[in-house]
Amino acid sequence: MPKYVYDFIEGDRSRADLLGGKGANLAEMTRLGLPVPPGFTVSTDACRAFLAAGSPPAGLFEEVTAHLRQVEAKLNRWLGDPHDPLLLAVRSGGRYSMPGMMETILDIGLNDATVGGLAARLGDERFAWDSYRRLIQMFGRTVYGVPTDEFERELAALRATAGAGGPNAGQLRDLVETYKKIFLRHVGHDFPQAPHEQLFLAVRAVFESWNSERARLYRRQEHIPDDLGTAVNVMAMVFGNLGPDSGTGVAFTRDPATGAPGVYGDYLADAQGEDVVAGIRNTVPLPELERLDPVSFHRLLEIMTTLERHYRDLCDIEFTIERGKLWMLQTRVGKRTAAAAFVIAGQLVDEGLITLDEALLRVTGGQLAQLMFPAFDPAAAPAPLAAGVGASPGAAVGRVVFDSAAAAAATDPVILVRRETNPDDLPGMIAAQGVLTSRGGKTSHAAVVARGMGRTCVCGADALDIDPDRGEFTVGDRVVRAGDVISIDGTTGRIYPGEVPVQPSPVARYLAGELSPEADPLVAAVHRLLGHADQVRKLGVRANADTPDDARRAHRFGATGIGLCRTEHMFLGERRELVERLILADGPDELTAALDALLPLQRADFVGILAAMNGLPVTIRLLDPPLHEFLPPLAELTARVARAEALGRDPGRDATLLAAVRRMHEANPMLGLRGVRLGLVVPGLFAMQVRAVAEAAAQRIRAGGDPRPEIMVPLVGDVRELAAVRDEAERVLATVDGAPEIPIGTMIEVPRAALTAGEIAAEAHFFSFGTNDLTQTAWAFSRDDVEGSFFSTYLERGIFPVSPFETIDARGVGRLIRLAVAEGRAARPELTIGVCGEHGGDPDSVAFFAEAGLDYVSCSPYRVPIARLAAGRAAVEPTTGTSDSR
Repeated sequence: MPKYVYDFIEGDRSRADLLGGKGANLAEMTRLGLPVPPGFTVSTDACRAFLAAGSPPAGLFEEVTAHLRQVEAKLNRWLGDPHDPLLLAVRSGGRYSMPGMMETILDIGLNDATVGGLAARLGDERFAWDSYRRLIQMFGRTVYGVPTDEFERELAALRATAGAGGPNAGQLRDLVETYKKIFLRHVGHDFPQAPHEQLFLAVRAVFESWNSERARLYRRQEHIPDDLGTAVNVMAMVFGNLGPDSGTGVAFTRDPATGAPGVYGDYLADAQGEDVVAGIRNTVPLPELERLDPVSFHRLLEIMTTLERHYRDLCDIEFTIERGKLWMLQTRVGKRTAAAAFVIAGQLVDEGLITLDEALLRVTGGQLAQLMFPAFDPAAAPAPLAAGVGASPGAAVGRVVFDSAAAAAATDPVILVRRETNPDDLPGMIAAQGVLTSRGGKTSHAAVVARGMGRTCVCGADALDIDPDRGEFTVGDRVVRAGDVISIDGTTGRIYPGEVPVQPSPVARYLAGELSPEADPLVAAVHRLLGHADQVRKLGVRANADTPDDARRAHRFGATGIGLCRTEHMFLGERRELVERLILADGPDELTAALDALLPLQRADFVGILAAMNGLPVTIRLLDPPLHEFLPPLAELTARVARAEALGRDPGRDATLLAAVRRMHEANPMLGLRGVRLGLVVPGLFAMQVRAVAEAAAQRIRAGGDPRPEIMVPLVGDVRELAAVRDEAERVLATVDGAPEIPIGTMIEVPRAALTAGEIAAEAHFFSFGTNDLTQTAWAFSRDDVEGSFFSTYLERGIFPVSPFETIDARGVGRLIRLAVAEGRAARPELTIGVCGEHGGDPDSVAFFAEAGLDYVSCSPYRVPIARLAAGRAAVEPTTGTSDSR
């Protein structure tokens, strides 16, 4: 029979796939001899078996009971004992951290008989009845879906009448009876009194919570697979709500917002752990614990040092103090902001805990992208309305909304404003530009989730009196209503009225060459790791650039060439009329005249780009889109001609253009007369472009430059197409005095080209994968149509983990790429291969391209630093373990 349950002492952190992240880390702390309450973990195998069958696997609860007996024996306390009961906490714990998305139930084992025994053992009848009411509420909501609001209303009514000291034991006993009635009304039977039944139902409910709507949404957001399942951790209860000498808190070994070393976290005296993360009561900063309980505080610092050195990373720790005794309830590699990730990685290298290769794996291209976002301009900011805790950095501006549904439905940027968030607010948090709460601190639900998503967040702004029913919040006599614009600064915690102007971030200024790396610790950390990425990466990084300005910008951002220069962008604006002349040419003479008019303009464009990229390769793609894209739309021309005729006027040129558009009309132009087909059908078009490239290169050489142009033929599907264009191009090149040797290659962007890459390589000096079109043609997708029609449904249903236009489809499109690389290199071993689709700037895709054996990626200038970092990570990832901070 399979083994499904593991005592904490049986596991370690390497078994996170089986025990979940929380269970593996509890096992690790137990092995380190840290004060962890006794307990055991029900594995993810059990969850997967449950989800597959719809019922617990055979023998599971017998195995749970056997491990429970070991816990009982260690503590000499028994589940269900009316005189000295053992109580249990049941918590979820998947492979990857999903804060607040799944279920927790505390105080399992309380019933009408054991509540008296708990009161007698701890000498606190009020505490015992308060714990019993907590259990009924958590159990009712989690196991049976009883609305929390009904319980909360009764509790709020009691607190309103109880006075300053809060409800007494008798009042809480009456509240428990009220809770039981609520439970009975919704569930149809009494609250279960058998402690073992409570435990088994709680385990089952945690399994079921894996597929809750909020958990599935969070996994889609974070790209966590749906088939992993969750473990369930069962642990002896320890109580932080036993008076002023008890409490609960969350600690970070470094500041998760900035990376600064020190003592960071929140503490709440006389409270359970759920009170901290829910943000129901405002916490005190963790250093305050030194005054309240110096012994526990200094023991906690020792444990924090032990864990950070053991995990070699920032650790996030949950702890409880029960009447002066410190207990560790959880640790994990902590979530952090993008800025903290870079700073901490550098610090750990300096402290000798990790290598530079490992540090590179602690940061991501996505985090670097966040650091390039603008920040508020402090000189332009008005007086703040209020300030809270800067829980997740960034500058967010939007209209105020007070509930998740409104945020998710908004079309304009919004700021989600709540007293505190809960897991049900996840859709709104994803949709909002930022999150603002009046309660909670850096470890509240809002803060933890926002940091994980890179969303700006300000918490604990207790000056805000939020009234969601009226759709407003007040700060003193200032009223801010739903729909009003506010700005929140997740670094300083300030909240501003209206829209505050932004300015470039220090990292963006550094990457643009405007700021020295020594000017800022964060910039220095980025400089160091990006420099190491450049040293170790095997994948070149070029840029997609169509103008000299774009080329210069790309060069500043670290591009080592241009992988895609789109010549069609040079035919827009004032030059469109020249293209119209080309299209409307009547006979060879008019066609030649039109091409002759375009030649010097093209040549001048190429001179500027080659100068900006002096000494670096510049891949120039010959004209790709259908010619009719350079003409006015059919509907617009039809309307103009009809209007002129209705007024009795001669439509003139519009009529000629309309006739041309109708003549050239195609049902699916992206699969029609474009790319190489256009060059073969329109005499002299590609020859003009090739001549412009060659003459520009010759001009640059005469000026003392080092031009390195490459000519790329688009949309080739058959080697004979490329051979015909190459023959014409080489005849043109031979006539240009002083031109350098210019390689001629092709884009691989239709499946047939990938499937016949060995043949095509015989005529190509290089390949460049056009992954946008290759994805469209491989999937039979029209990107402009499908993204707005059914992609959201595919993502919601898990058919796509991520859009194939965002991250390369490794199994399908990626297989075509691998095949083309292998067959192309077999035919021409020296073949240079790159990619110039939008995937070239996506970090996950960059890792795939590196592994597939490409020579370079090309992306927009602003994504060049991201691709450089991702290429460096790809170079070290196979040989270096990475810390998972997901």
